[in-house]
Amino acid sequence: MAMEVTQILLNAQSSDGAVRNLAEDSLKQFQEQNFAVFLFSLANELANNDKPSESRRLAGLILKNSLDAKEVARKAEFVQRWVSLDAMVKLQIKAALLATLGSPVPEAYHSAAQVIAKVASIELPRGEWPELVQTLLQNMGAPGNEQPAHLKQATLESLGYVCEEVLANVLAQDQVNSILTAVVQGMNASETTGVRLAATKALYNALDFAQTNFENEMERSYIMQVVCEATQSPDKFVRLAAFECLVSIASTYYEKLAPYMEDIFHITSKATREDEEPVALQAIELWSSICDEEIEIQEDFAGDSEITNYHFIKQALPALVPMLLETLSKQEEDQDVDEDVWNLSMAGGICLGLVARTVGDDIVDIVMPYVKDNITKQDWHFREAATYAFGSILEGPTLEKLTPLVNSALVFLQRAMKDTNNHVKDTTAWTIGRICEFLHGPTIEAPVITASNLPSLLQVLLESLRDTPNVADKVCGALYFLAQGYEDSGMSPSPLSPFFQAIVEALLATADREDAGETRLRASAYEALNEVVRSSTEDTDAIVVQLIPVIMDKLLKTLEMQIVSTDEREKQTELQALLCGSLQVIIQKLSGTESNKYSVQQYADQMMALFLRVFACRSATVHEEAMLAIGALAYAVGKEFGKYMPEFYKYLEMGLQNFEEYQVCSVTVGVVGDICRALDEKVLPYCDRIMSQLLTDLSSNQLHRSVKPPIFSCFGDIALAISESFEKYLLYAVPMLQKAAEMSAQQQARGDEELIDYNNQLRRGIFEAYSGIFQGFKGKKPEVLAPYAEHIICFIENVFQDKERDEIVTKAAIGVLGDLADTLGPSVGPLFGQHPFYREYVEECLHSEDNQLTETAEWVKGRIAVVVGGASS
Repeated sequence: MAMEVTQILLNAQSSDGAVRNLAEDSLKQFQEQNFAVFLFSLANELANNDKPSESRRLAGLILKNSLDAKEVARKAEFVQRWVSLDAMVKLQIKAALLATLGSPVPEAYHSAAQVIAKVASIELPRGEWPELVQTLLQNMGAPGNEQPAHLKQATLESLGYVCEEVLANVLAQDQVNSILTAVVQGMNASETTGVRLAATKALYNALDFAQTNFENEMERSYIMQVVCEATQSPDKFVRLAAFECLVSIASTYYEKLAPYMEDIFHITSKATREDEEPVALQAIELWSSICDEEIEIQEDFAGDSEITNYHFIKQALPALVPMLLETLSKQEEDQDVDEDVWNLSMAGGICLGLVARTVGDDIVDIVMPYVKDNITKQDWHFREAATYAFGSILEGPTLEKLTPLVNSALVFLQRAMKDTNNHVKDTTAWTIGRICEFLHGPTIEAPVITASNLPSLLQVLLESLRDTPNVADKVCGALYFLAQGYEDSGMSPSPLSPFFQAIVEALLATADREDAGETRLRASAYEALNEVVRSSTEDTDAIVVQLIPVIMDKLLKTLEMQIVSTDEREKQTELQALLCGSLQVIIQKLSGTESNKYSVQQYADQMMALFLRVFACRSATVHEEAMLAIGALAYAVGKEFGKYMPEFYKYLEMGLQNFEEYQVCSVTVGVVGDICRALDEKVLPYCDRIMSQLLTDLSSNQLHRSVKPPIFSCFGDIALAISESFEKYLLYAVPMLQKAAEMSAQQQARGDEELIDYNNQLRRGIFEAYSGIFQGFKGKKPEVLAPYAEHIICFIENVFQDKERDEIVTKAAIGVLGDLADTLGPSVGPLFGQHPFYREYVEECLHSEDNQLTETAEWVKGRIAVVVGGASS
């Protein structure tokens, strides 16, 4: 049998497709027939030094993939499958894995280290395999009991992977101390390069566990000393791993860095100027990480005495900025501007931008002499570097500091758009885009783009749309931000109105270029076009209307394309998604006024026919954009949308059933809401099937959790549209809402930002459901909702007590409190008496700076006063 497994594993890697497929089928059959023996056989294959390295490597990979998966539901299934194995089988598998660490074959011990960590991620949180860490540490040896270098390397890899896989609270502090001791010893210069590298990588994964150790000055200083020494290793991979550790330390233990900053600067300065590029990039990344920490402190924790900003960047500024400026002129001679390259010049510029956001005005006087000295040099490297430096510092410093400089630079930058070097033009266009983004818009008191310089700027930008794809792409970005700056200006007509048609035609021509597939030019052109339409004023509506048949014609042509290659299929998919997106924006723009709604309606049949044809093309991105456009169209045409429902419904249902491409499902749920608002009671014939599918979605473990809050909101949309006809769904919908509310109340986020955000989304969806239900039943059959009132009030009370609720949840919850009182009347008066928290909640909202929230709170206060008074009387 063992020989057979070896041969099957080798055959599974055969270049002969038939042999490979047969072997893969055999492995799958073996796994399904006897999972325990399957894993045991693979573990033994991995542990056997007499077996070929190829079969051992694949055995390890299959083992690892049998224990873990990216999809949450599948991962839970794999975990349960392992947990259910016979204890003796698991013991034998683990013994084989640990034995493999002693193998001299790298492919084998690398795989074993990863599989051990996967098993540990399942067992350690359950209190199982408690001896693992101690067993691994014994492999490191002791004075007088030296172990082979390959065993120490494999063990350190395993420890590192274990720290990567398990949460910090799973390991006891004495285990963490022992791991850190072993890892730091492994980083010693006396060890082999392989051991040092494995130890340094392990430390990177163990840093989250080292909170207590970093609180201890002696232990912290020793760790920092060893890491800093490793940055000077003769081996570049060890140096790289050491700098990665420093980057992580800067992010995780920012407040502990002060004693080491001088050494850190010398180490990073030397690496940036002298080391190989991968190491130099990490040295720069270290300063970017420190910037990120200080920016976050400034933005999120201002005034919080527990968070101290040590201003490391400001202190290092006189030496740090010149070091970064040096990197800007180290562009690669053959650097492809069409690619997203990451090199020393790019990293230096990104870091310079972060420094500008961190220190503000202080950076300007250090950078501007460099810009002035290099902006006209004959060598393009310096012209591009000077432009990049200038563009990088446009976010952070005050408008007062920047505006005079930008005003004087704008004419020069327009001339530089005709530079002989493509790199210089590319960076110049990017810099103009940054000016449009940060120094132009309705909130800027003295914008640098004025009525006098706008015509010349637009002339240059529109001419440059005909330049190379990379330059044209950056110009599209500049036009996007230029238009966005006028979107909420309140000016009518817009300063862009005289140029509107020229801009639109130029962007459409750019999107149609033969080379528009290079960089992101086609997508950038349509994104800019959409923003130009969004920001337009009524005086250009006639031109916007004329865009509808133009875009429809382009969409029709994509449906008639003869597809003979993968590239053509990708181009078709991209075009269809972009064109559907543009139609959505145009529809939304024209739906704002009654006169323009007619303009949309006259094209509605043609647009809907095209959208339905688009659904025949199998692409999630296209389906998503087409759905969004249909949602906009439903709003625009209102009840007239009903005539499209018989043919459209099957695609709506397909979208609701699309668990795999969950973004499509989520968008489709939103479109159901749009249709409900458009059709009102005319949506009733479709409600049974829609509600059935939505309830199925909520019950599924396969559907991504992000889709579930919108489904609850959709309940509210349906209830509001069909009012008391929603009664037959209450029996199914409300228990789902109650279960979600209970889950939300029990959620322990513990500082997990992602979980806090999801919990707020979930509660928002629940409240939007209840709000729609209450408003739908008001004045119709409110008594059917009475049994649910106490649960809803208790849920609102729980949310009120949660300090992690966001503003939207606060608004939604107080609104439902008012809806409940308004709909159910005096019958719920006693409930408010039993739950007096509402007084404090209303007062909190009344003292808000949000006018809409205070108005809602006033209304809620009045509604509750009526029902409480009515109940007492």
